[in-house]
Amino acid sequence: MAPDDGNALPLLDPDVLDRLRTELEDDDGVWKVFVQNFIDNLPHRTEKLRLTLTTGDLAGAMDAVLSLKTSSQMVGAERLAGLAMELERALHHETLDSEPARVLPRLAADRLRQIVRCARQTTNILQKYVHAG
Repeated sequence: MAPDDGNALPLLDPDVLDRLRTELEDDDGVWKVFVQNFIDNLPHRTEKLRLTLTTGDLAGAMDAVLSLKTSSQMVGAERLAGLAMELERALHHETLDSEPARVLPRLAADRLRQIVRCARQTTNILQKYVHAG
């Protein structure tokens, strides 16, 4: 899968957010807190991914990309989850026969800008959704 294939996915799947709202709705708006926590933690997740990739930390990079993918899926951030899934596949595939210290910084150069840009776009749309709901 090419690095740009994740762009074919929608930024946000509103059905996931609607399900989340239905499952977590109570007087305190727990679903909004859940989504806001995702928004608040997203810069930390992308920074951890950047740091682990650029330093060649394969275990840390796998942990960071799985955290990003899973949390994105939970709030319906489809495009971001797709980009994380592509990076996860690349980490598995490209480190089989190559030294992670050489491969991971290249993956960072190839993929991080797109992931960070998507994270910003996702944050913007999620904030509008939370404030509208």
